[in-house]
Amino acid sequence: MDNPGTAAIALCNPKSPSNVGAVMRAAGCYGASAIYYSGSRFERAAKYHTDTRNANQTIPLTAVDSFIGLANDQQKLICIELAEGATPLPDFKHPEHALYIFGPEDGSIDQATVDAADAVVYVPTIGCMNLAATVNVLLYDRMAKQGQLIDHSERIKQSRDVNNRLVFKQS
Repeated sequence: MDNPGTAAIALCNPKSPSNVGAVMRAAGCYGASAIYYSGSRFERAAKYHTDTRNANQTIPLTAVDSFIGLANDQQKLICIELAEGATPLPDFKHPEHALYIFGPEDGSIDQATVDAADAVVYVPTIGCMNLAATVNVLLYDRMAKQGQLIDHSERIKQSRDVNNRLVFKQS
């Protein structure tokens, strides 16, 4: 597949600046186009600390009042939540263009947003994961299922930092 489509992330009232920073990093790693957030807890918190790849310089982080109506005409609204009736992530077929909405660390996505969604998906873990971990798993799953042709040797060279020059030579 040549065109991987677009993925945007929406965070419901995130409380942890470190989690938002880690979501920013995940967005940069997996090519998300934008991050939206609702609520006031994040703005009251300190600047995000873990965006070590400076994704905030290329991926917009935008406060919004509601996620309903935020998706453009091409995007599907997908809620990621532990909700009865949700599709397990391994069984989910990602749409070409998606706005993925993630619930808060200490609550749930509101029912009106779930009712407006095109799909609700859950990650089948035992218990719930950290917000940033969930975003990473979802975005990785999206990339893995797209079947993109990747030059893995070049991807490794582009992705590692200056302290990593490892080479594996099979015997």
